[in-house]
Amino acid sequence: MMKTLILGIETSCDETSAAVVRGGTEILSNVVSSQIESHKRFGGVVPEIASRHHVEQVTYILEQALEEAEVTLDDVDAIAVTEGPGLVGALLVGVNAAKALAFAKNKPLIGVHHIAGHIYANRLVEELEFPLLSLVVSGGHTELVLMNEHGRYEVIGETRDDAVGEAYDKVARTLGLPYPGGPQIDKLAAEGEASIDLPRAWLEADSYDFSFSGLKSAVINTLHNAKQRGEEPAPADVAASFQASVVEVLVGKTMRAVRERGVERLVMAGGVAANRGLREALTGACEEAGVKLTIPPLALCTDNAAMIAAAGAVMYERGEFAGDRLNGEPGLELER
Repeated sequence: MMKTLILGIETSCDETSAAVVRGGTEILSNVVSSQIESHKRFGGVVPEIASRHHVEQVTYILEQALEEAEVTLDDVDAIAVTEGPGLVGALLVGVNAAKALAFAKNKPLIGVHHIAGHIYANRLVEELEFPLLSLVVSGGHTELVLMNEHGRYEVIGETRDDAVGEAYDKVARTLGLPYPGGPQIDKLAAEGEASIDLPRAWLEADSYDFSFSGLKSAVINTLHNAKQRGEEPAPADVAASFQASVVEVLVGKTMRAVRERGVERLVMAGGVAANRGLREALTGACEEAGVKLTIPPLALCTDNAAMIAAAGAVMYERGEFAGDRLNGEPGLELER
């Protein structure tokens, strides 16, 4: 039996990406064009600029992905594209490119949830075993997602305010670090001591939800109060203290969910999964608890189309196809 070939397209934020994945697990190509340099001077992603870059890049990226995979559009079985969530203008570029190709070549069209893609990046490393829990940590999302089978998601915990990646970027900006802030804080934290007392938001005793807004405000207030006293805390110590608070809560809640839900398989997903401090802490906790942990390599943590194709392969097997009314959905829910 021939393994399915899925062409994936990802344009939800500031990466234009196309990939070809065979059998839902084997990457034949994964081309990513980043826009970080364009957005750096603004300190964050500017939606209009992101959309324009996608329009300029998407055709070239698609051609390159097919060329690297040594296949043609006629060879692929289906086209999978990020439907949402994300920036609406950016999503529309990918969705319309996918619809045009699917129509022109009479191929099935698959609309993929961006977070499902991040979770399925792990399947490109090793096969998923159920039940499993996924810790999703990115610029726009912080969620604990329980899965009992392929393609079915139950969100058991989520952020009530800022996503963890958003908190990282805002604290980095307060410290005068360049965009994107997450990697900068992670690097700086390794050089400092967690010597500043910052809050941990545990919320209700039985809740798996997260909250990082108070922590972000506490960092800003700590720096402001120190400045008024004529003091200047070492940026490395601020970064280390902030990261220690984030990691303690993320790991603590995740491991409690693993215990209480009787799960022996944990995967990490999203851009913040590239954070060295978080990876080390979660790896240690899982080794101690005897839980199998999968974390994708750094290139598969950030936005890419191979993860979209991997999630799309599962939907292809289920016959979950989109029609010509597929649209970009910036607020798309995972549990649909």
